[in-house]
Amino acid sequence: MSAFSVLDISNTFHRFTQLAKLLPTKPNDDDLLCLYGYYKQATLGDCNVPCPGGLFDFKGKRKWEAWNTHQGMKPEEAMAHYINKVKQLMG
Repeated sequence: MSAFSVLDISNTFHRFTQLAKLLPTKPNDDDLLCLYGYYKQATLGDCNVPCPGGLFDFKGKRKWEAWNTHQGMKPEEAMAHYINKVKQLMG
């Protein structure tokens, strides 16, 4: 990917993170987790925290799994998936 296209996808990604906050209806939990996982991978890279070990931390574990699923994915690829997911949710 050229430097220009990385900058372009990054700018588009940041615009879509703002658009995601303005969706006409709140996405379901699976869609929110999908967005979360792509966002974390795009902004922080591979999951670098241990899986929550609390017996009743279901939410924390699902969020960790949503991020960890994308292990090894390049940030630009995660940005593209995030953008496409927001487009899908916008209808």
